[in-house]
Amino acid sequence: MSTIAGTSGSGFDKDPMLSCAIAALVFAALLSIVYASWRNGISPMPAAAPLRRAAAEEVARLGGAGRLAEAGAGWGTLALALARRNPGWTVVGIENSPVPWLVSKLLGAISGVRERVAFRRGDVYEFPYGEVDLVVCYLYPEAMRRLEAVFRRTLKPGARVVSVCFAMPGLRPERVVICKDVYATKMYVYRFGIDIEISE
Repeated sequence: MSTIAGTSGSGFDKDPMLSCAIAALVFAALLSIVYASWRNGISPMPAAAPLRRAAAEEVARLGGAGRLAEAGAGWGTLALALARRNPGWTVVGIENSPVPWLVSKLLGAISGVRERVAFRRGDVYEFPYGEVDLVVCYLYPEAMRRLEAVFRRTLKPGARVVSVCFAMPGLRPERVVICKDVYATKMYVYRFGIDIEISE
């Protein structure tokens, strides 16, 4: 069986400029992620479903309502899980990597909780944490060491921090939760400004 020349192929075959533009856009996005990962010291990886559930359940256990910040929101999956499970909380995700931030904004816009979740592009070390009642983090050890000093300066008395996987080395948590994932990941809960204990 033969085909007539010029009748097959995709639109990309017929428009090489479009193909080049798409390839350049993809390359730029990948380069942006690589650069942000190098600068941050970690790649923006989505939180696994068991960890999202555990963090959302811990926020629910803490109860109350108010403003919650996720420091280092990545692709937005954890912030959205927190908002879905906890209707009393308004959630803001902070992310400095442009591609994950754009994706998280898109996911937030099409989610069922878009009136209670927002994603802000910015530096997690510069965010005004004094404006929130609770912070959730899933970062890495050096980030938690730096954020500990930021939280001490800025969090209001009684504010809590829930850190997935990584502890703050200078503080003793009020609670440690073992997540139901294959690694039995630990989640650390801290209360700031009231009877903080220094770890030894």
